[in-house]
Amino acid sequence: MLFRVLMGEGDLSEKILHLLVAIIALLPSLTFHEWAHGYVAYKLGDSTAKADGRLSLNPLDHLDLYGSLMLLLVGYGWAKPVPVNTRSFKKPKRDFALCSLAGPVSNFILAFVSTLLYVLAFYVFMTMEISDSYSITVEVILLILQYSIAFNIGLGLFNLIPIPPLDGSNVLMCILPNKLAAQYSKIRYYTRYIFLVLIISSWLPYPLSMINNIVFFPLDWLNNAMTEFFFEIAINIFGPMFG
Repeated sequence: MLFRVLMGEGDLSEKILHLLVAIIALLPSLTFHEWAHGYVAYKLGDSTAKADGRLSLNPLDHLDLYGSLMLLLVGYGWAKPVPVNTRSFKKPKRDFALCSLAGPVSNFILAFVSTLLYVLAFYVFMTMEISDSYSITVEVILLILQYSIAFNIGLGLFNLIPIPPLDGSNVLMCILPNKLAAQYSKIRYYTRYIFLVLIISSWLPYPLSMINNIVFFPLDWLNNAMTEFFFEIAINIFGPMFG
């Protein structure tokens, strides 16, 4: 994703612009994901996230180094997990599953809103006479929204993978018997190293890069399908308005 932009052809100023725009789009994606976890947990009776300062919209409270790099470089990643005490829930398994799903769902909502704004802005700018002095501003706005769509869908889909400590694994462990879930959760000790290998493999030439391609192919397919679906809805909404 951004890695291909930074390593590809083009002048340095354009690459720096893409990097800055990507960071601007990245921070809200990670922040709202973790805030949604904490907010739903709080509403379901657990105040651990609030007491830990994680019921916050400050991006610095939620950044994870490896996860942020993954999201910037390959389009899929994670933030620092929000602490949850399942003993505070009335129905621990159900409520923990809902809390886990809140993060990805919030990203899909943000991706859809960003798509609506992108299509609306595109139609508005197309019907306006934009001077050269404002054309760069228009391009930056559209680029921020474009990265926001990509990051939010990528973050939501990636976190649904059932590998601890990603959100999908939490949902799966709520379904599995307790003993099996406890054994399964031990994979979390190796997760960062697994994804670090995936980051490195994305930089390597073929056939070593195939490791990354095989793992992310299903995510790429779903990413493209969701992006097309959101754009189709947005175009159907705003298209008739602008003829």
